[in-house]
Amino acid sequence: MPEPVLTEVSDGVAVITINRPEARNAINGDVARGIAAALDELDASSDVRVLILTGAGGTFSAGMDLKGFLAGDAPIVPGRGFAGLVQKRPGKPLIAAVEGYALAGGFEIVLSCDLVVASEEAKFGLPEVRRGLVAGAGGLIRLPQRIPYHLAMEIALTGGHFSAAHLRDAGLVNSLVLPGEALAGARELAATIAKNAPLALAATKRVIVESADWDSASAFDRQGEIIVPVMRSADAIEGAAAFAEKRAPNWRGE
Repeated sequence: MPEPVLTEVSDGVAVITINRPEARNAINGDVARGIAAALDELDASSDVRVLILTGAGGTFSAGMDLKGFLAGDAPIVPGRGFAGLVQKRPGKPLIAAVEGYALAGGFEIVLSCDLVVASEEAKFGLPEVRRGLVAGAGGLIRLPQRIPYHLAMEIALTGGHFSAAHLRDAGLVNSLVLPGEALAGARELAATIAKNAPLALAATKRVIVESADWDSASAFDRQGEIIVPVMRSADAIEGAAAFAEKRAPNWRGE
């Protein structure tokens, strides 16, 4: 049988592909474990600065594999949650490259990513209410943090499909591309990010993610705990030197 999750690394960018096109990349236990293993390996690799998550065969993911669910195959990894991702996200930037449908758990996976590149024909939605279920893999928590409240309610309560253009206008999708070009667009965005210093990238993402829970009185102190080591790093010295010498920096990640 084909591997349920594929990975490839090139020029500091890792692509993780959900590889169940015959099932519209529905998430079963094998896929969840495969994504978790890939994230563990790639997030720790000094050769990788940016991650891309996509689906094979022109569909991102139709969500949880309902047949597997009925058979007791839980698409959950302890400590990481649904799809091996939604409860423990990687420290490195993660881009969703979306073709076709990103529905239910598939949309919740997208919401676990940091940036979204989508085909003009992509469709998003949380249809769980139409199946007697609830979007419990972070969709109801993250969606109203990313888009206006009333639109989040419409998506969650109607269970309908929403276009990539609609969600781009709402601020959820970073860029729209022609059909079939989502992965290429994500690679282009990833290449731009990957040129930057790895310690600075990780710290920047961490501050943005964690500061949502900080109170204003302690925010700068807590930010300092994260960024001061970066400001004192060899890469910070290299960045300043490269600017002064008008050359490309040589990041070491230390």
